[in-house]
Amino acid sequence: MEPIKYEFSAEPYCDEWVFVALPTELSAEIRSNFKSLEEGWGRMKVTATLGNSEWQTAIWFDTKQAAYLLPLKAKIRKQERVVLGEAVKITISVYLSLI
Repeated sequence: MEPIKYEFSAEPYCDEWVFVALPTELSAEIRSNFKSLEEGWGRMKVTATLGNSEWQTAIWFDTKQAAYLLPLKAKIRKQERVVLGEAVKITISVYLSLI
């Protein structure tokens, strides 16, 4: 089954780890449609794409921001020359076959 893809731009920031926050409207749509896929602490498995890099990861729902957070691995940040505070274009894919 084909994944449902969401594309967005966000600025990476550091809070012990480096994250991007999905836009709140997009987060609300994803949570409304796929909350059943969440595991503990609002964790949902996804595939993320940034530039030429694609990796298996998870997003976490942060109730304070009312948004999902996507961690950016050091390897990906280095490969794609990510700079904190500079917006990056990301695509996440949610696979319905996980239901």
